[in-house]
Amino acid sequence: MGYYIRVLATDTIPIMVTDLRGCLPSDVELDIQDKDESGWSQLVLRHRGGLEIAAIERNPVTPGELGGEEIAEFVEEAKRGKPESAARWLESYLVRVKTIYAFQLLRGTDVNDGWAAVHAVQRFIWGKCGGILQADSEGFSNEDGYNILWQFADTVKGDWNMAVLSAQGQWVQFEMNLGDTEQRSAFLEGLVPKGAKLL
Repeated sequence: MGYYIRVLATDTIPIMVTDLRGCLPSDVELDIQDKDESGWSQLVLRHRGGLEIAAIERNPVTPGELGGEEIAEFVEEAKRGKPESAARWLESYLVRVKTIYAFQLLRGTDVNDGWAAVHAVQRFIWGKCGGILQADSEGFSNEDGYNILWQFADTVKGDWNMAVLSAQGQWVQFEMNLGDTEQRSAFLEGLVPKGAKLL
């Protein structure tokens, strides 16, 4: 199946392959697998003459097609998500998503700073089309890129940028320790954890 990160975009603005190439370092190349510069549905990001870094798909959100099916799955995930306030916000947001840009990470991601190339393409698309981010085994972000829904493994550790909705419906953003069980419990209740660093 592989590991995926996604931009769930609220716009259908064409993304030109030439523009994506312009945000990459010279030792990375981007190949079109089908169609043309603006109508592409599959790209491959690779180290020049070497390992593939990521396969990138563009899927319109259309009922009965892959994009529509993925959004339906994400809505079902959100229904079971925590914190509940973020889950409800996400459910209502997902119906506005028009295009999914899915990055399947390949062997070259961890070689010669392949991650930097992935993030460069992701940032360009997100900046152009808007929307939220999603990563397998991590969760969903708000429109500012802060994680709002807990989908981490129980063994996760380290600092992470998170956000919860205030009683006024505004995002409160902070950095928390994912491995701290008290901070984790507070986040799952939709609260800013004690000891978290406000951002």
